[in-house]
Amino acid sequence: MSDLLLLGLIGGLTLLLLLTLLAFAGYSGLLAGVEVSAGSPPIRNVTVAYKFHMGPYGETGRLFTESCSISPKLRSIAVYYDNPHMVPPDKCRCAVGSILSEGEESPSPELIDLYQKFGFKGFSFPAPSHVVTATFPYTTILSIWLATRRVHSALDTYIKERKLCAYPRLEIYQEDQIHFMCPLARQGDFYVPEVKETERKWRGLVEAIDTQVDGTGADTMSDTSSVSLEVSPGSRETSVATLSPGASSRGWDDGDTRSEHSYSESGASGSSFEELDLEGEGPLGESRLDPETEPLGTTKWPWEPSAPEKGKE
Repeated sequence: MSDLLLLGLIGGLTLLLLLTLLAFAGYSGLLAGVEVSAGSPPIRNVTVAYKFHMGPYGETGRLFTESCSISPKLRSIAVYYDNPHMVPPDKCRCAVGSILSEGEESPSPELIDLYQKFGFKGFSFPAPSHVVTATFPYTTILSIWLATRRVHSALDTYIKERKLCAYPRLEIYQEDQIHFMCPLARQGDFYVPEVKETERKWRGLVEAIDTQVDGTGADTMSDTSSVSLEVSPGSRETSVATLSPGASSRGWDDGDTRSEHSYSESGASGSSFEELDLEGEGPLGESRLDPETEPLGTTKWPWEPSAPEKGKE
């Protein structure tokens, strides 16, 4: 009799534990619906303090922790430039930090100095007229894990089906929600200087290969003696990612510094704003900036690099 009572107690506790775990997962957003739409951005123009990271996106947690520890009340933000499904993990690039001010408000000098002390840099992102956006509950740490696996796939499907040119990927952690945003205009304004620098290095590599090929003569391009212009994703220091794995890559002569692995070319054909069910209103037809072009109207903080940064230069 005592054995049966013990087994019943163990079974009851196991069932209670499972129900608790299910309730926790549900509270974290396991059953939350993911609705993707095109409309107005969830935030206005913002000034951010960020650190650039090149490597596996799974290693960015320390940057979130660092920025939050400096000022826990500020919203966290991350900008992802590469598709981790197509770009080697050690080549994926992102910027992670905190939002210091929004709209016409300017960040306080004390806040700027504080973040600068810890090696953060400053940059301003605009508010594009239209974006592809989605939200997900942010109630526990598990919410982040669930969001990255559910929302990004939904964004991929939405953008691919409508052949949109929406990039890069932004995540804004605001109170009890995570906002996902992919700009449909002014994309170049979201490229921090480090990303542009890696683009320039990659472009220089391609130009060097082209120069070597041109110098060898036409015979080197024969079937028996050929020089390949393809650079594998693993060898590109600056491979940038494509939303749609099946999208065709652009040629070297297209004048676009983004490669076939950029969060930028799923909408190469591009759907017009008028074809979308936009929730917000605003001026349409804003020009798309090349990532190599210095963003217009984007102000950077006029601070000098810290000692470690000068050493890198």
